[in-house]
Amino acid sequence: MSVIPVLRMFDVEATKDFYCNFVGMNVDWQHQHEENFPLYLQVSLGDNVIHVSEHYGDCAPGARIRIGLENLEDWYGNLNKNYRFARPGMENGPTGKEVTIGDPNFNTLIFYQK
Repeated sequence: MSVIPVLRMFDVEATKDFYCNFVGMNVDWQHQHEENFPLYLQVSLGDNVIHVSEHYGDCAPGARIRIGLENLEDWYGNLNKNYRFARPGMENGPTGKEVTIGDPNFNTLIFYQK
């Protein structure tokens, strides 16, 4: 069994740009009951899965999650260096090296070496 965090989003295009073009995640699927309704989508990076929702009340903005990666330095080296809204550095955290990035929806992602 796994835990899948649900994060709030306010701007679909900025969210997809951040998670896909900057962080390197894939959109696995998305759901919208009909046009002009809130969007709900799943993004993933390896075995790590996150749900992102436009639905009011699904979750509060400002969440903080930790995402374990097998090779943090390789992932960090592949970050899109031309992304204009973030230039995260690698730091020493309580469990080793970490990269902390805020998404466009006020959520914080902390990537760390497993």
